[in-house]
Amino acid sequence: MKTSYCLTVELTQPFNQALQTLRDTLMAEGLGVVSEVDVQATLKAKLGIDGPAQKMLGICSPRLAHAMLEAEPDIGAMLPCGGFAREIEGGRTRVALQDPMVVAQQTGSRVVRAACEEAYLSLRRVVDRLILLAD
Repeated sequence: MKTSYCLTVELTQPFNQALQTLRDTLMAEGLGVVSEVDVQATLKAKLGIDGPAQKMLGICSPRLAHAMLEAEPDIGAMLPCGGFAREIEGGRTRVALQDPMVVAQQTGSRVVRAACEEAYLSLRRVVDRLILLAD
């Protein structure tokens, strides 16, 4: 499935291994996971739904986040960049990373747009590296 608001890749790795691969690849780009929500556990606890392993991830570059917040404080409502990992059949994991250019299109701030462009290029490199691992 192709979407206009995120960059996606499927890894031929089990969920926990794929999450570690994602973390390592983000770190190589100066990005990190600053928050994590266990969607599987939340759905089970709140709704009684059993489902595949799924996590929402807050991905951030402190330097870029600071620049954006200085230029446009309300941009904090859009930070950090969202990420999502979901276990799919056959020991594979699908990773979706928010496209920062969606945020860039909503601002009149040159500084915010530049930070979003830089974040996009970093996330694009992350996905490209993950695609190489998936092959």
